[in-house]
Amino acid sequence: MLRIIRAFWRDQRGVALVLVAIMLPAIVGFSLLVIDMSRVNNLQNDLQKGADSFSIAAAAELDGKPDSIIRADRALSTLVSSQYSFSGTAGPLTLQSAGVTRRYLKSLPATDNLPIVAANVITDEVTDASKARFIEVRVTPVGFNAIFPASFSSWTVGAVAVAGFTSSVCDFTPMFICNPYGSSDALAASLTGHKRAMMALKKQNGGGNAQYGPGDYGFLDTPSGSQSTPALTEMFAATKPLGCYANDGVNTKPGNIPPVNDGINVRFDIYPNGNNYPPASYPPAPNTRKGMVTKIQGNNCSYVAPNSGQASSYKAVPKDNCFTAGTCSVNNRLGTGDWDRPGYWSVNHPSTSYASTGLDANASRYEVYQWEMAHANDHGTEPTTPACHTPSTDVKRRIINVAIIDCVANPVSGNGGDYPVDTFASFFLTEPAGGPPNADIYGEIVDITGRGGQGTLDNFLRDEAQLYR
Repeated sequence: MLRIIRAFWRDQRGVALVLVAIMLPAIVGFSLLVIDMSRVNNLQNDLQKGADSFSIAAAAELDGKPDSIIRADRALSTLVSSQYSFSGTAGPLTLQSAGVTRRYLKSLPATDNLPIVAANVITDEVTDASKARFIEVRVTPVGFNAIFPASFSSWTVGAVAVAGFTSSVCDFTPMFICNPYGSSDALAASLTGHKRAMMALKKQNGGGNAQYGPGDYGFLDTPSGSQSTPALTEMFAATKPLGCYANDGVNTKPGNIPPVNDGINVRFDIYPNGNNYPPASYPPAPNTRKGMVTKIQGNNCSYVAPNSGQASSYKAVPKDNCFTAGTCSVNNRLGTGDWDRPGYWSVNHPSTSYASTGLDANASRYEVYQWEMAHANDHGTEPTTPACHTPSTDVKRRIINVAIIDCVANPVSGNGGDYPVDTFASFFLTEPAGGPPNADIYGEIVDITGRGGQGTLDNFLRDEAQLYR
């Protein structure tokens, strides 16, 4: 008997079944936990994708305009359709559902590990809508129904996404103009029809503490961060300046930077002494008419003002009439678009009547310039084509692209700083830039970016809505 008991005690057959029976509840429980964790992960992914989609759709509308938040909310309500599963309350995500909230931000903390605080949040969504640069979207379902154990049925799974909108332009010259119209909407309104007001841009020479005013111009940081006059001047002379600038802020260059007229005037076939800007790399525009006489001495070619006997045969694009009278607005900086078209035409196109050209009676100077490009052989004493160097084939060579800043709402000083941009603009140069100390630049705005623009600057735009958190 004792031998039988000892044999039974030592017999290990079937022990695995006993162990399995003992461990089965743990194995089943662990399996259910793995399944639940997989479902939680899938639910969280669904919600995160929904939050990301909501925030990006809304961020694309945050362009700094007064109605940006209205349009962003509309995008949240209509542009995104997102569905989540793996929850007892599975269904569509909508802005109206209790689990979706949003708040607009004017800034983000310096690093991602820092929480968003009240100072970052837009509190008055009507008055401060133009300051909204980011949106935070929170998505939280009612709860998650776990399979095991029952105590996990109170789980909630949510998602948070922060997106923002950046708009930048590339191939732009490092220059800003203080908006003489006061606002981008007023500037946009001035671009309807054919008439374009001439602007007389003055360089601010007051030094570090001097405030810039409407009609003043200044300079921006170069991509390399160089503050040297040669680096700035080279970008004005270049056919394709390697500069990109963001719509939400540009860095103005501090100090009293000397004029960059040499960089502008190569576009008119006027080159400085030396070989700083070889014409092969920095060619003149195909139309350089400027009311000047070609002077050739040996191998040297230059331009001089016409003498009294030549004056009636040479005529540059006239300034607006109010500049001559000294009655232009904004301290004689902003014209009316009324200029001596008949006088200009009779000197430079005596064989063609203006009425036969198809040009509007109030045609802008840039429209006249384009007509002259298409009729290069129809000219008076001064040809449109440059006499000294081989021209570029780019019709837009006499256009510089610049940032427009509201220098009243955002006081700009000579100390430099980071300032928001109202819009970016293409500026047609009507005559060579003046030299020191005045460095005046005359021209007219052709187009602007954003609403109110005509789309000619779209190729320069880089608009991007992106996730930040």
